Amino acid sequence: MQYPSRSRIEAVAHEVQAELTTPLTLLFAFAVGVIIINLTAAQPLAGPVARAMHLPSSLTGLVAMLPQLGYAVGMLFLVPLADLFENRRLTTITLLACALALCAASVAHHAWWLLLAVCLAGATSCAIQILVPLAAAMAKPEHRGSAVGNVMSGVMLGILLSRPFASLVEGAWGWRVCYGLLGALDALLAITLWFALPRRQPPVHTSYRGLIASLWTLWRDEPVLRRYAISAAIVMSAFSAFWTGIALRLVQAPFSLDSRSLAWFALAGVAGTVVAPLAGRAGDRGYSAVGMPIAHVVTTLGFVLAGVAGAGWFGMDIAQHSMAALGLLVAAAIVIDAGAIGDQTLGRRAINMLDPAARSRLNGLFVGVFFIGGGAGAVAAGSAWAAAGWTGVCAVGLALCGLAFVVDAMARRGLSRAG
Repeated sequence: MQYPSRSRIEAVAHEVQAELTTPLTLLFAFAVGVIIINLTAAQPLAGPVARAMHLPSSLTGLVAMLPQLGYAVGMLFLVPLADLFENRRLTTITLLACALALCAASVAHHAWWLLLAVCLAGATSCAIQILVPLAAAMAKPEHRGSAVGNVMSGVMLGILLSRPFASLVEGAWGWRVCYGLLGALDALLAITLWFALPRRQPPVHTSYRGLIASLWTLWRDEPVLRRYAISAAIVMSAFSAFWTGIALRLVQAPFSLDSRSLAWFALAGVAGTVVAPLAGRAGDRGYSAVGMPIAHVVTTLGFVLAGVAGAGWFGMDIAQHSMAALGLLVAAAIVIDAGAIGDQTLGRRAINMLDPAARSRLNGLFVGVFFIGGGAGAVAAGSAWAAAGWTGVCAVGLALCGLAFVVDAMARRGLSRAG
């Protein structure tokens, strides 16, 4: 008979020392929602920033890409520190560094200084992945799925609200004010979290080098992590393809939306975040096995709706029924968001039920992999749009949904054989 290691016993014992209350859950959700805006708000700001900084068109994409690249670096090299250092202090320091980087971006007068600043802001925005595992550690095991779902709803709200927020602020006061406002929000958030969060010293006693080296070991030895991370990456790729392509489709006839109308359209997708706590509760009740295929079916239906409303599939005359088509595109956005959020929430719950002593590294790997998927989806959407317009984007989304089905079925079969 095998007994659990002392470090794992200490980790489990430590988790019950602080309780995740409703006010703390709301604070966690608000915090991650604010921080994620640092990454996704850069997309609508890319054009104005590039023009102001006289960046050539070939380099305009760096404004949106570098925060994402920085975030990936933070996943690999900063998030593992949460398994080594006291979490409240680490979160506060990371957020204050993020605030300084954003403020530096708001006053930068040279393109390369601005690009460096937004990259550093992206790297330190990984504070999200310190907070989510901390919330999971504070929740009771039987409620961990719903707790993660509630906090994750803040992430998805932030992603969906970031584009209209950035567009409206940039239109009213300019992109510098947008970066400055985000920096101020992060600084206030850091102070609030310092006073509101409990202290949590992780039980791991190893070196930083050992933590980084353990990332590959965790990926190799945890099939549950691989299953849910790969599924999340594929679905996130489809999600990103939709939101990359829809901005291109909606400015064309018969919709011809302006930037303010695009902002309102993006707000419609917020309705899909209601799925996060529901998916978390489903996972707590043992429905993850059926929940994942359902999330993939929902996402597939969303892309079918998008094809009907945006490309006239099945004979719909979108020129004659442009308002009905726009309404269907809103519905498609909500359905696709709901499927992606359900998939991610079930995945996060599953990995947060794994080794407590490695929770931050597990979350870092999970998020790093699905952000790679998001970047690949944006690139695929651009190529598909150039080749076949909105039909191409929807075809890419449907292909990714099909791939998610196949990969998850194979992973489930592998897990059942191992069990």
